[in-house]
Amino acid sequence: MDHIVTVQDAVTAFADFMEPTNTELDAIEREMPVILAGIELLDAHIVTLDRTPTELDTRRIRRARRRALAARVAMLNRTADASLPGGAA
Repeated sequence: MDHIVTVQDAVTAFADFMEPTNTELDAIEREMPVILAGIELLDAHIVTLDRTPTELDTRRIRRARRRALAARVAMLNRTADASLPGGAA
């Protein structure tokens, strides 16, 4: 008779090594405005999946799209500002 063994020990043996590093957590924190704006845009689209979008829905999608774009631009500008050596213009 073959015994059934769990592989939990093998899977969880590396759990401590699989945690995100502080650098990765900082990167996620910097990208959080973009992530939240994307979620807001997705929510606006989901509302209109089963019906014809009203004027209010269209405005909500447009606003969410602008916020998502602004969040991306702001993140890119922060990244570009941080990468310029010596504050060169």
